[in-house]
Amino acid sequence: MSGAWSWFVIALVASNVIGCAWLLWWTARRRPGDPAPTDTSHIWDGDITEYNKPLPRWWINLFWLTIAFSIGYLLWYPGLGGFAGFGRWSSQQEHARAKAAQDARLAQVFARYEGQPIDRLAADPEALRLGRSIFGNTCATCHGSTAQGAVGYPNLADDIWHWGGAPEQVLKTVLDGREGVMPAWGTVLTGLGGEHAVDDVIAYLRKLPKGPEALYNDYGAARGKKLYESVCVACHGVDGKGNPELGAPNLADDYWLYGDSREALRKTIAEGRRGVMPAHRALLGETRARLVAAYVWSLSNGQPQAGSGAAKATP
Repeated sequence: MSGAWSWFVIALVASNVIGCAWLLWWTARRRPGDPAPTDTSHIWDGDITEYNKPLPRWWINLFWLTIAFSIGYLLWYPGLGGFAGFGRWSSQQEHARAKAAQDARLAQVFARYEGQPIDRLAADPEALRLGRSIFGNTCATCHGSTAQGAVGYPNLADDIWHWGGAPEQVLKTVLDGREGVMPAWGTVLTGLGGEHAVDDVIAYLRKLPKGPEALYNDYGAARGKKLYESVCVACHGVDGKGNPELGAPNLADDYWLYGDSREALRKTIAEGRRGVMPAHRALLGETRARLVAAYVWSLSNGQPQAGSGAAKATP
């Protein structure tokens, strides 16, 4: 707060306090010529009289005590512009103390899970319950409450892992994040195969899960195969099954992160994609990251789910 605004707030607060005190003093005093408390001349219906009795002294004293208390409060706590108050209290410090106390309690809860392997945590129902709670608070925004994802956000409840599904690979993804980049190949493919090059690659990708025999009598897919082997094979492999080291997805299955429509595939190939999984090491700490990684890993590895009481069938 600037100095001018600080003085403005101080003046505003002081004028209000002084105004209240003056109003209380002015209305409480009696002046010469005032009618007696029982003589106001306000009479209705012949026998109903309005008296002019002052407030009891104890009531007025309570008002004075309130004003005195407000002055002390404003001097002790930061209520006068930029003045920090003699008590040096701040909401930031109060929050820090409360957070430290809660963090200490959480540390006791999570201490037993520190450093434990993901697959061992996934076999512990209590660890899974905690992991599911952390997932709901941290990960469900992108991946959904059921972990089934959405367009552009991976489904974590299946057995498809672009960066590898081993326990330590899942933990690394949670702790340090991932960044997957699909370059824009529209210009390159058009230069190699003409204006229909992107559509030819799409035709080949649609045939890829069906095996080599699916290319027979499909000239567009055959042309797309040659383009694929010229451009895409470096990341996705000869067989199209991808490379977890690069985060390159398997193109030979029926899962498409950004949709399988022709328009979605054309946008992916021609314009590229960029997907980011944020690092959660600083946000969660390693132990809580282990718990949520164990919960996510358990979704596709047949471990008992928190609250389900039964094991999920292994995909």
